[in-house]
Amino acid sequence: MEFVKTADGSKTLYHDQVGEHYHSKHGAQQESIHVFLNTGLRYWLDKDSSQSASILEIGFGTGLNFLLTADYCSKNNVNLNYIGIEAYPLKPELIVQSEYNQYVNTEIWDQFVENYANALESKLSFNELIQLEIAHQKVMDFQSEERFDVIYFDAFAEIHQPEMWTPETLAHVCQFLRPGGVFVTYAITGNLKRAMKALGFSIEKAAGAPGKREMLRATKL
Repeated sequence: MEFVKTADGSKTLYHDQVGEHYHSKHGAQQESIHVFLNTGLRYWLDKDSSQSASILEIGFGTGLNFLLTADYCSKNNVNLNYIGIEAYPLKPELIVQSEYNQYVNTEIWDQFVENYANALESKLSFNELIQLEIAHQKVMDFQSEERFDVIYFDAFAEIHQPEMWTPETLAHVCQFLRPGGVFVTYAITGNLKRAMKALGFSIEKAAGAPGKREMLRATKL
């Protein structure tokens, strides 16, 4: 695996065995901000008029979505409880090569790099606002008593990882979302829309990140 530069100057990791990049080649940072931070978390915070959020991410990967979310929450005094599911965690030395430090507060980056391996074992507090846990397991093995406000669904594309987009996987993931909670992903397909409707979600087409016309946002009824 190696990092490559995307159109906005930020890096993404190319996974040669999967045959796909971890983030959009049209801009890793701007995709993460648009799809997950803005269309997901900020939408939910505005809708709920809240200063706290619990997020479950499917596909923690390089940690970019967490870093940008944690940076936003730290700057805006939002309490953040974040759990990322990752069956195949990256090595800490590979994470450092991302150079995502240039997009977030130095304290957030330093604590992430120093504590990344520990977060695979237990929940960690970064500061008085931010908590992180990385669940080192396959998504179908994940269990939790927590119910989350937002789900970041950031699995590889269906053509490369079809098992992540089945109705069974989506049902398993969405049981952890509280009523009124928000599910966001960069993709939008007929199969995905039908599956989410069948699970009792109100779905909407949102503007996609650069390189994609549309994306899916769904609210649990």
